[in-house]
Amino acid sequence: MANFLLIGICLLAGVLVRRFTSLPSDAHKGVNSFIIHLALPAVSFKYLPHIQWTTALLIPALMPVALWLCAWLYIRLYAGVTAIDKKTENGLKLTTGLSNTSFIGFPMVTAYFGEHALGIAVICDQVSFLLLSTAGIVLALNASDDHQMSASLVAKKVLRFPPFIACVLALTVPHFADISLLDPLFDKLAATIGPLALFSTGLQLKFDGWLKEVKHISMALLYKLVLAPLLIVGILFLIQAKGLIAQVTAFESAMPSFLTAGVIASEYGLNPRLSNLVVGFSILLAFITSAVWYMLIIHLL
Repeated sequence: MANFLLIGICLLAGVLVRRFTSLPSDAHKGVNSFIIHLALPAVSFKYLPHIQWTTALLIPALMPVALWLCAWLYIRLYAGVTAIDKKTENGLKLTTGLSNTSFIGFPMVTAYFGEHALGIAVICDQVSFLLLSTAGIVLALNASDDHQMSASLVAKKVLRFPPFIACVLALTVPHFADISLLDPLFDKLAATIGPLALFSTGLQLKFDGWLKEVKHISMALLYKLVLAPLLIVGILFLIQAKGLIAQVTAFESAMPSFLTAGVIASEYGLNPRLSNLVVGFSILLAFITSAVWYMLIIHLL
């Protein structure tokens, strides 16, 4: 219950602070900077060095990739029939293609499956971070007015993206040095990502005028909360993957839009208003849809 309250309180706090205080209109950028440069890297160092890798973990590792590729195709087809601009298209790809597998996914997994299932959720989450750090940055650059797309620029942005650097270091450094003494530090920094990302989203979330974007929002939410988990549950059912790993993987695919994808969309000007509306509405609706998916998942897998 505390985790659910935290989600609601932090998101609402951002909305109320923006509404009733005199913060600058771009105040969220300072929060986003802390998330990208400190909180997200800490998540990699908190979890990756402690994972025991097995072939069974290919299922949660491949799930985010499948959802990302299908989201790219889904939004590309949608953009083709609606003639939306490149920024809106890529913003929708970011917010529909990645699930919120950590600061909403983790408490949800704990609530429905128990804390022992978090190891599986971590795999989903780290692959999602890796996709955001690479393919997500490419998407953002591709529609940004401030940068011209080139292989060298993409490589530079990806290699300098703090979460990507942290992911690589978290997978390699522990093989050469004992960094366990820093675990308490990583725990505390990683714990800030959920409240701050939710607060940042709340600062940018404006529901006024959402009816003008209802078509785009509806199409994004249809994929994120219905079609994406349906795809993963269908695949796992067909290959007869059963048990906790399959169940948690399918449940994580039903999570709302990745908050940090909304952060990146805002930072690169990919229709921030629409991107944050998709994130905000998906979080609210996911409290209902995730319960439905849990019952189906338990029955089928």
